[in-house]
Amino acid sequence: MKNLKMNPLKKLDIILEGEHQEFATDLLDRAGVTGYTIVNNLSGKGRHGFHEGHLMFNEEAVLIMIIVAVPAELVEPILEGFAPFFSKHTGVVFISDIQVTRLVKFTS
Repeated sequence: MKNLKMNPLKKLDIILEGEHQEFATDLLDRAGVTGYTIVNNLSGKGRHGFHEGHLMFNEEAVLIMIIVAVPAELVEPILEGFAPFFSKHTGVVFISDIQVTRLVKFTS
């Protein structure tokens, strides 16, 4: 990998109920995020107990995770956009330091 340049970014793992996917992706688009990955049907345990994924008839009742890689300067505006939402709805945002090799894919 000596020919690959590593570039620092922040990774946001946004977990929320599927019914709020459009709100979240609209917020990310308005913030200038160039792309994201959505993982559906999450299962896990939190302070409200175990949450089962793979509900057969209601895609909006499941938890989803939206994975985003952004420059550091976008993290605060994104979190500010989510703050009112998370004061009323279930969910969490995990933030990690990452490195990517193809920076052009993550910046506009």
